[in-house]
Amino acid sequence: MTDPFRGDGAQGTGDTRVRPAGAAYERMRPRRGPRAEKPEPVSGARPGARSGPVVDPGRFAERPSSRYGPRRVHARPAKRRSRLRTVVGVVLALTVCPAAATYVWADTQLRRDVDLNAHGGRPPAGKGTNYLIVGSDSRDGLSGDEVKDLHVGGGGGRRTDSMILLHTGTHGSTMVSLPRDSWVTIPRHTDPATGKTPPPTHDKLNASFSYGGPDLLIRTIEYNTGLRIDHYAEIGFAGFVGIVNAVGGVPMCLDHAVKDEKSGADFGKGCHMLDGTQALAFVRQRHQEAQGDLGRTRNQQKFLSALAHRAARPRTLLDPTEILPALHAGLGSLIVDKGMSLPVLATMFRAVQGVSAGRGGQMNVPVSGVGIATPKGSVVKWDAKRSARLFDELRNDRPVIVPKGSR
Repeated sequence: MTDPFRGDGAQGTGDTRVRPAGAAYERMRPRRGPRAEKPEPVSGARPGARSGPVVDPGRFAERPSSRYGPRRVHARPAKRRSRLRTVVGVVLALTVCPAAATYVWADTQLRRDVDLNAHGGRPPAGKGTNYLIVGSDSRDGLSGDEVKDLHVGGGGGRRTDSMILLHTGTHGSTMVSLPRDSWVTIPRHTDPATGKTPPPTHDKLNASFSYGGPDLLIRTIEYNTGLRIDHYAEIGFAGFVGIVNAVGGVPMCLDHAVKDEKSGADFGKGCHMLDGTQALAFVRQRHQEAQGDLGRTRNQQKFLSALAHRAARPRTLLDPTEILPALHAGLGSLIVDKGMSLPVLATMFRAVQGVSAGRGGQMNVPVSGVGIATPKGSVVKWDAKRSARLFDELRNDRPVIVPKGSR
């Protein structure tokens, strides 16, 4: 009797599953490939043993095999590889993570007091990046004894002895010192002491800092150079001394003896490792320099490059016990613009380091006269033609031609 539930018309066998009939059933059947041929037995194999792939003895070492078969010649135990990865991971965590945490903390401590866009009428943005690096005579953080030991006096007001314009771009970096006694035009501004708004007037460059702090200094430099300042960094006496001491001193080689009673500098010819107090005396002295303020600016550039090179040592950057004291020492008197971050600050110092390594140029702004008498005292006058050419090269990020006599 034909089973009505079998589509192929087969006799009932107790199997009640419904199967497709004919070609449909054949299409649904799984296809099997050709039967794999049985491998040839290994010569000398034990009768009845399982056969497997033929093993080439040349691929394996002449040493006892494991229970899973012969070992490769250069095979490294998995446990050893795992242990090595663990050790490397722990070392990286112990070195990189604390340093990264230190940098994150330091970034939150930056004093972003300067608003570069607080005033209108700024020059258009040029190519590359312009930093203004300022050393002020701020005595914040210094005790009475430290003021005396550092020969910085107790004068009132706020002044700066060091102003360096750092340009970075496709052709490397260029450091241009702007002498503090430069005869410039101070733009119209409101005097915070009197509330009056004097018209644009001629005065020394550092007078703008005394009258209006970083804001007026930046406006004055932009007004006289046509360059837009992208970032600002200022450090006072205490921070300068602290950073130098924190990095273990800065090496400085002198081609002549230096002695200046006002700054306290007293160094013989040759190489010295300057601590913070000695370094401050070195960058402030000018009375024994043949070119006065111009000689001082050259010393400041030389020292800043050496300091950046010293602080950028791998040991200092990766070891929290090395970098934390330096950051603590500098953050207390470091003032930056609102757009500054620690990575940007690090980029600035790497650029300074690059200049000292030959990947850039160092110069004073070209001048036409030194010690020129004016109603404001003895001043330094810029060479109008050569300085304009220099600022145009920086603005358009072209290779800078170092003017003769400006180094």
